[in-house]
Amino acid sequence: MIKSAGITFLLAITLISVMTNCDSTITNERQFNEQIIRPDHESWDVKITVTSFGKRRAEIKADHLEKFNDKNVISLDKNVIVDFYDSEGKHTSRLTAEKTEINERNNFLQAIGNVVAKSDSGVTLYSDTLTWDDTNKKIFAPGYVMITTANQDTLYGNGFESDLNIERWKILNPHGVANR
Repeated sequence: MIKSAGITFLLAITLISVMTNCDSTITNERQFNEQIIRPDHESWDVKITVTSFGKRRAEIKADHLEKFNDKNVISLDKNVIVDFYDSEGKHTSRLTAEKTEINERNNFLQAIGNVVAKSDSGVTLYSDTLTWDDTNKKIFAPGYVMITTANQDTLYGNGFESDLNIERWKILNPHGVANR
């Protein structure tokens, strides 16, 4: 009889332990789902116009958009195309990337993944990441870049900085081929 009561007691403890573990798994799953950051707005097939003092500075197209109100960030992905314009509204360059994030507080645009920026003057920049700073009127890439010029020169380097039109630019640690 004592032996049977001991087995029943062990079974009861095991059952309570299993039930408690199942409950904590559900609690952990709920906590996990609560920690996933979800966008406040989501759209497909979008076009955004970025302005500065009432003048068009950029038009951005993408297949998918997520907006995060608490961070003031818009994230665009899938077929991202950005057309840039100068202060007179004239088209200056086009950028394509896998993903683009826009910080709405300061109009910083960061392009990420297979970035190609082509100026209307014939300069093409290839990079993994490129940042467009409308406030300081600069674009820059911190990592490895490749540039081809209108004269078919090809330069490589680690770091890039330019005006928004990609007309006055500098490349750090340059090396490459000139066709002159």
